[in-house]
Amino acid sequence: MFNLFGKKRVPLALAATANGRVKPLSEVTDPVFASGIMGAGYGIDPASDRIVSPVSGKVTMIANTLHGIGIHTEEGLDVLIHMGIDTVELKGVPFTISVKVGERVQSGQDLATMQRSIVEASGKSTTIIVVVTNSKDLELAVEVNDGAIEAGEVAAVIELL
Repeated sequence: MFNLFGKKRVPLALAATANGRVKPLSEVTDPVFASGIMGAGYGIDPASDRIVSPVSGKVTMIANTLHGIGIHTEEGLDVLIHMGIDTVELKGVPFTISVKVGERVQSGQDLATMQRSIVEASGKSTTIIVVVTNSKDLELAVEVNDGAIEAGEVAAVIELL
């Protein structure tokens, strides 16, 4: 891990939030996330309903509609886990959250479940998006390990520019 405020520049891994297929952010179907305006990160097409944390840190936000979770890391990263595309419209129905705001979590720890069958039946995408929302401020680059992956394995690596 690296310390954003110190001299160490060791890369930081972002774990896969689910079993599935990791893809570059530019390939997700949400144009706002795909453009990178929300930050650098990756997308994953999940093959299971279980969602795990991509980083260790403190839960800072859980969306009222349960489709998004924010985590702040000790390294200074603000990470958003956005479950599905346009799933805010589902008003929390397909999601069960297993953490609380203020709770410390470890990379790979269970965060939530997303009932993919409900998301798919509503015509929405189940793609999970993980972005470092303060990546532009921190001048970060993310290298994505595109392809099949298991939850908790390294999906992407972040480096300071």
